[in-house]
Amino acid sequence: MNELLTRAISGVVYIGLLILSLYSPYTISILFFVFGLLSLSEFNRLIQLKGLVPYIIFSLLFLVFTNWELLFNSSKGFEEAAQILLVITVFIKLFLIKDLFSEKTIPLFTSKRYLLTTFYITSGFIFLVLVAKFYTEFNPVILLGSFILIWVNDSFAYLIGKNFGKQKLFPSISPKKTVEGFLGGLFFSCIASYFITNFTDTLSFTSWLILAIIISVFGTLGDLIESKFKRQADVKDSGIIMPGHGGLLDRLDSIIFSASFIYLFIRIVKYVS
Repeated sequence: MNELLTRAISGVVYIGLLILSLYSPYTISILFFVFGLLSLSEFNRLIQLKGLVPYIIFSLLFLVFTNWELLFNSSKGFEEAAQILLVITVFIKLFLIKDLFSEKTIPLFTSKRYLLTTFYITSGFIFLVLVAKFYTEFNPVILLGSFILIWVNDSFAYLIGKNFGKQKLFPSISPKKTVEGFLGGLFFSCIASYFITNFTDTLSFTSWLILAIIISVFGTLGDLIESKFKRQADVKDSGIIMPGHGGLLDRLDSIIFSASFIYLFIRIVKYVS
């Protein structure tokens, strides 16, 4: 019971911080800057990368992309820079997905480690903030909705997988994940998208439904990719910062990996509508 209570309190604090951060673009930037540095620290331990360079790159890129107009007194060049970051990030993540389906370990030579810390961790947190700032006025509804879809997916994937799961999804990486759990999480995320639509007019139901599919699929892949890194590092959790849950990266791996695809989708929606 004590472990369950600890886990519950830790989870409530985490969710509470996320919800409170949605108050303004400044609070959300501060929270994800701190979360990003902590997650980067956990990831660096997994891939055995030492030194200050990843933290310097994270800080510079995060501050530039989330404060572009303030720093340059204009939004000129932001769209082009964001597109370049998006293309490289998606490219790197597609390679991570490819590596996931390979039985070989993910090669971690020095240059690849810096690519991972920059375009896997750093850009993930940048796009989380950019999703909340995507429209002219600060509107964190899409970001909040994305987190809700992640939570719904994870919760029902666990419940259905535990009670009805028989066919393993990726037994060599995550023995507890099942195909039934994945499909259950996807199904209930799609159901949740309908209720989210009723509480916001930011996106249509069709867009929220597609977002639910994107988040369920890429969120699950992100979770599996982090699990592969942990397996290679021979650790159970990425850290101990969240009692009962493990590391912060363990809680954010799905949304970090999904963030660039969420941003890509809402860009497409904006420019085709």
